[in-house]
Order: sequence, then C-alpha cells, then structure tokens
Amino acid sequence: MRILLTGAGGQLGHAVRRVFTRHALLPRTRAQLDVAEPEAVEAALAELRPDLLLNAAAYTAVDRAEDEPEAAYRANRDGPRALAEATARRGIPLLHVSTDYVFDGEKGAPYLESDVTRPLSVYGASKLAGEEEVRRANPRHWIVRTAWLYGPVGANFALSIRAAALREPRLRVVDDQWGSPSYAPHLAAALERLVESDAFGTHHLANGGVASRFEFAAALLAALGSGTQLEPIPTSAWPTRARRPRNTALASERRTGIALPDWREGVRAFATAVSAGDGV
Repeated sequence: MRILLTGAGGQLGHAVRRVFTRHALLPRTRAQLDVAEPEAVEAALAELRPDLLLNAAAYTAVDRAEDEPEAAYRANRDGPRALAEATARRGIPLLHVSTDYVFDGEKGAPYLESDVTRPLSVYGASKLAGEEEVRRANPRHWIVRTAWLYGPVGANFALSIRAAALREPRLRVVDDQWGSPSYAPHLAAALERLVESDAFGTHHLANGGVASRFEFAAALLAALGSGTQLEPIPTSAWPTRARRPRNTALASERRTGIALPDWREGVRAFATAVSAGDGV
C-alpha cells in the first residue's frame, strides 16, 4: 500500500517513517506540502496517487495558539478539511491524528471515544474543528486521538525534562494534571495496524495506564539515570497561557484488538533511544 504521509518532519511523522515497514511511504514535510493549501493537496494526490493518506501535520504550540488562533485553525482545521475533501473525491481513506485536549478534563475517569468534547484552549478547539471537518467530508476516515505524545525527536515534555535535568539539580513539576503519556514509536506501530483494518471512525490510541506530570517526569529521570531531584507543585504554581485540562487519560471502547503497551514501557524505550543518540 502506498501511503502519503503529511507532517513527515514532526515527531510522529519521524516515528511513522521509522516504524512503518509493510507499506511504501511517500513522506512530505510542511515545507514540501502545506496541507492547508487545497491546490497543493490536489497536486500532490494527482502526482503521487497514494492508496491512503496519513495526516500527522498539526500546529501543536499549545500556549502560542492562544495568541495565534488563525495559525492554529489554519493548520488544525483548514488543513484537515482540504485533505478530507481531496481524498474523498478520489475514494482514498484518510487517517487523521487528533488530541486528548478536545476534552475538558473534568470527567474523573479515562475518556472514551463517545464522551462529550469540551476543549479549554484554542489548540484543543482547533483540533476538534479538524475532527469535525474530516467526519463531514470523508466517510472513510480514522480519527485517532492520542495524549501527551513524546519521542526522541521534536519538542515535547520528555525532551524538555531531560534537557532541564542536565542543567539543574532540582526541578519543579506539576503533580495535579493526569494523562496517558504516549511514546511516538508505539503510536506509530498501532497506526500501521489500524490502516490495515476497515475499522473506520474515532479511536483512542495511547499508552496504557495513567500518570501525573510529576510521575511521568520521575519515571523519565529514573530511566535516564539522572540524579536531579523533583519537587511536586500544583498547576496554580506554574501558570501557562493556555488552560490545561486536569485529567485527559484516554481509554477505548472500540473492539479492534489494537493497544499500546503500558506508559512505563514507553519511558524505558525513550531512555534507551536518547541514550543511544537514536534520532536525537
């Protein structure tokens, strides 16, 4: 199967390029293909003639999105719209990656695919708008929500903690936000299985279990062999431009048989990868 991969330069795109082994990938970075330009999308599909499109392109700067809503919506809503409309015209399935930030974090238990969405930030709202465009335009779609994505490349919480620990003997980390830390190569492996199915619709794919930001950071530092000490703090002590939901752990009610390992396995794999300089 020939798969057009958009957003190939990002952390998920990088993981997909390394993990997908059973299909012919046609990777395109943002510089090569702006997904929010319908004409460019049409030209790429006409030239490459893929069997499927996997969209890993997104605006992911959560705080900056509060000041750049037009840029966030352009990438996260207008891009998916252009991809969904163009693929639907050709009868091509579309896999689109979304986020746990479409939820408000007040449920008190892991979110399922059928739970009501209520984003708290521009980023979350723009990603929800992208989901809605995909559902509207292309019935042959997979929408995959994941959470707290990280890997050995890109900009993410795990790499930020690692870098800070190399500079500082003590770090302050929020301990009242919970989620499902998801290792990008584990997600990529699950996506490869999903595109080989006809289980269209919305899916939650995240590493298993629930962790606080503090627990996640502690596990990362332990796996990396760091002696940096951590201090737990409340969200109120670490104000950010965008509101973060308190608990966006994800679970699935879909019966696909596709599941990611426990989040701690992702941490161990991450530590091994960065220690070996793999992709860094």
